[in-house]
Amino acid sequence: MAETVEELTVTYEDGGIETVKELDKKVLTKGAWATVMYRYQDWDRAKEQYGPDKYTIRRYQKRNGEYQQKSKFNISSKDQAKSIIAALEDWTKED
Repeated sequence: MAETVEELTVTYEDGGIETVKELDKKVLTKGAWATVMYRYQDWDRAKEQYGPDKYTIRRYQKRNGEYQQKSKFNISSKDQAKSIIAALEDWTKED
């Protein structure tokens, strides 16, 4: 597991194939609890290509010098991501 937030990743390899390819990451919070948002793609074995972009928000807790994933929220599509963005923009408007 990772010792620093910068080392955290969702990249996953299985049988020599990168089945989860991390495209980008944004660190939202650091410290004993870290929150990281990732953009990634899953490998589609049937089509032998990567699927559409997906997004996930992960929470990690640092214990004994290493970060351990404690929770995650997967955003399943661009439409769902846009709905979340719209809600947050609405809620955070300046008065």
